[in-house]
Amino acid sequence: MKTIRYQSVSSDSKAFWIFVATLVMILLVGVGAASYMEHEGHWVTGMTNSVVWGMPHVFAIFLIVAASGALNVASISSVFGKTAYKPLSRLSGLLAVALLVGGLMVLVLDLGRPDRLIEAMTYYNFKSIFAWNIFLYTGFLVIVAVYLWMMFERRMNQYTKPAAYVAFIWRLILTTGTGSIFGFLVARQGYDAAVMAPLFIIMSFSFGTAFFILFVAAVYKAANRPLGDFILFKLKNLLGVFVAAVFYFVFVQNLTNLYATEHHDFQNFILLEGGVYTILFWLGQILVGTILPLLLFFLPRFSHSYRATIVGSLFVLLGAFAQLYVIVIGGQAYPLVLFPGMDVSSSFFDGVVHSYIPSLYEILLGLGGVAVALLVAVIGIAVLDFLPESLEDAVIDPHYSPEI
Repeated sequence: MKTIRYQSVSSDSKAFWIFVATLVMILLVGVGAASYMEHEGHWVTGMTNSVVWGMPHVFAIFLIVAASGALNVASISSVFGKTAYKPLSRLSGLLAVALLVGGLMVLVLDLGRPDRLIEAMTYYNFKSIFAWNIFLYTGFLVIVAVYLWMMFERRMNQYTKPAAYVAFIWRLILTTGTGSIFGFLVARQGYDAAVMAPLFIIMSFSFGTAFFILFVAAVYKAANRPLGDFILFKLKNLLGVFVAAVFYFVFVQNLTNLYATEHHDFQNFILLEGGVYTILFWLGQILVGTILPLLLFFLPRFSHSYRATIVGSLFVLLGAFAQLYVIVIGGQAYPLVLFPGMDVSSSFFDGVVHSYIPSLYEILLGLGGVAVALLVAVIGIAVLDFLPESLEDAVIDPHYSPEI
């Protein structure tokens, strides 16, 4: 591998500032939607007393989970010694921070009373997984920031590997905490499962890598910098393994629930009779998010296609939203099992599948979080030297030999 030269992206072009202005507008619209929901109350949303986590939580969890996975490239380079990924380690850390900031922005503004966050930060109930996550999220930001400093500062390069180990372990703990939010909720038939923690870990690997591929491809095309097949297809193959692993854990989760009698009704709801949730599971999560990407990544006809890699990565992200919607919303829509083995009904809609239709305000708030993540990343690559000048094969492929 030749010496890698890093250089920031030029911010002199008109297109750059148009893109930044567009992201700022989306952010302002998202903040305005959050302000309107806080002022009017959550009755203007699709959320109810039964479905209390709506579309903003789907966006927030996606961004937070993807943040952990965006650090894949840096971890593989520093922790596992795969030098081929080293040129993109800095960008990997930047995207991890950017995605987490965007996810936390959505999460805070969806609380209904964001000012109450001060209480959550000063009074802790350590029996609550939410209290743990405050330390996990803030700790992740600090650790990755230190990790980036070690990579940027030549005098500190010798400490990059220890910092990488700490970041790698912390990201696993962070995603375990996020998955455990659902795994510890025993009252919900769709959540109560120990497999939620490892499922969220491997979901983070998949979502973060897909987002990373799309961001790298978009930035290098916009900046007119060379992007070779070597690194792109290595990332594509890695993403394919992660997509297959997510499918494996989803299969194990559903097989386990089908074996346990107490979960039979919920499985019937999700797999067969859940309406939009069944459609999103089979068409969104399984077909679009799993089968099509695997075909595009590994079939000989498509496996060396730039376009197939980009489309497959986009499908993975679409499937990610479908999967999180089924988990978050579908798990709440299914009625609480108050008395196992008995039919329950009341004026409070006990025993009834709860309806939920996301409002425009919720979607705009979620898009505002995505805009924040992209703003942090775009401003970062414009201010500091996060990106290699070139990712062409002749520069980063250690086995490259020019065709004769």
